[in-house]
Amino acid sequence: MKHFIKTQPHWALALLAIVLVSFYWFVWAEDRYLSRATVVLESPQIAKPDLDFSSILTGSSGDKDLLLLREHLLSVDMLKQVQKKLDFRQHYSENGDVFARIWNADTPIEKLHDYYKRRVSVEMDEYAGVLNIKVQAYTPEFAHQMVQLLLEAGEEHMNDMGQRLAQEQVAFLEKQLERLENRLDSARDKLLEFQNKEGLVSPSRTVESLNQVVATLEGELARLRAQRKALSTYQSVQSSDMQRVQAQIDAMHEQIEQQRDRLAQATGESLNRISSQYETLELKSKFAQETYSSALAALESTRLEAARKLKQVSVLQSPLEPEYATRPERLYNSTIFAIVVLFLALIANMLVLIVRDHRD
Repeated sequence: MKHFIKTQPHWALALLAIVLVSFYWFVWAEDRYLSRATVVLESPQIAKPDLDFSSILTGSSGDKDLLLLREHLLSVDMLKQVQKKLDFRQHYSENGDVFARIWNADTPIEKLHDYYKRRVSVEMDEYAGVLNIKVQAYTPEFAHQMVQLLLEAGEEHMNDMGQRLAQEQVAFLEKQLERLENRLDSARDKLLEFQNKEGLVSPSRTVESLNQVVATLEGELARLRAQRKALSTYQSVQSSDMQRVQAQIDAMHEQIEQQRDRLAQATGESLNRISSQYETLELKSKFAQETYSSALAALESTRLEAARKLKQVSVLQSPLEPEYATRPERLYNSTIFAIVVLFLALIANMLVLIVRDHRD
């Protein structure tokens, strides 16, 4: 044995390391119980008013929500909740062997978080769209309670995060809607006040009506002038027919002038100007109404979106309360360590043989 150790120290060191590590895994390392759960996020099935092309270009929002849930479950905030409700420090500092436990119960939160991520595993199955949550603890009850806490806290966090943004959007739109409603009422009041002041329901329609009357009168005037010209070919100016037609022409001309004066100057002010003011007020009123309608539709859409943001953590595999310890994987860990050490020893042996060959 002494000769073997002297001539092959690398092999002797490798065997010693394998024996010590195997002793640790098979004798010294304490059992850990593994509790697991499989969950999926679901939302209320509320139909959207139109197709959301952004979800087609960026991928499913469900995968994004699962990733957000995963990051929260592995976060320091989640660790603080576990510490507050289950006393994470005490459990992992009072149980476990010297290499697996928390050496100092008052260790900083950064180091405690690193240890937390070694005992909590949250893996996303992209194909199935589910999260697999695994927790290792030194008692089956603690492992089960911790998985249950992760599920409840994760669902609450996802709902709070979605609802907080949605509520802020709804509150903002409600304020905007109130402001737009006041503006719409003001625009309508100004329009009604203008109509009552001018005694016209719609000056623009009045202008159109007067223009139509003038055009009709001018057409009739042209007809009468043509009739007068025809009569002048065979009757004198002093004839009764010529005087009758001329009287009609003069009356028609006077009527046209009156209508034109009414169109240009009514109640001391241009009717065209009144019409222009009315159209401006009417345009403002229509714009205020359209803006108000758009804001109202946006508010309802945001409320529906807020309902869609509610997330329910549906449990596909309920948190398991383990009946026997499955961690650490003693045989697997010992075998992997032995293979690696033997491989390194083989490399060391080859280097020794190369050195000896060069010396010879």
